[in-house]
Amino acid sequence: MVLQLARQVYFRFLSSGPGGIEPAGIVLKVAATEGRVVFEAPVLLPDEHFVPIEWLRNRSVGRNRPGRPAPSRGPL
Repeated sequence: MVLQLARQVYFRFLSSGPGGIEPAGIVLKVAATEGRVVFEAPVLLPDEHFVPIEWLRNRSVGRNRPGRPAPSRGPL
């Protein structure tokens, strides 16, 4: 649920205007379904969570997915 809400906030940010400075992550309020994009490490209130931007971009982090073998090349 937290990552889903963070992704919604992040994609809303991406669709709202041109790219620019890379965000550091998303700050979400625990009780509410709202959040904000932050550009540097935030100081959190007791009812807030920080979701790093890496968690939203790379969905395969932490998952054990086998990689594809490199294509074999014949003799040169």
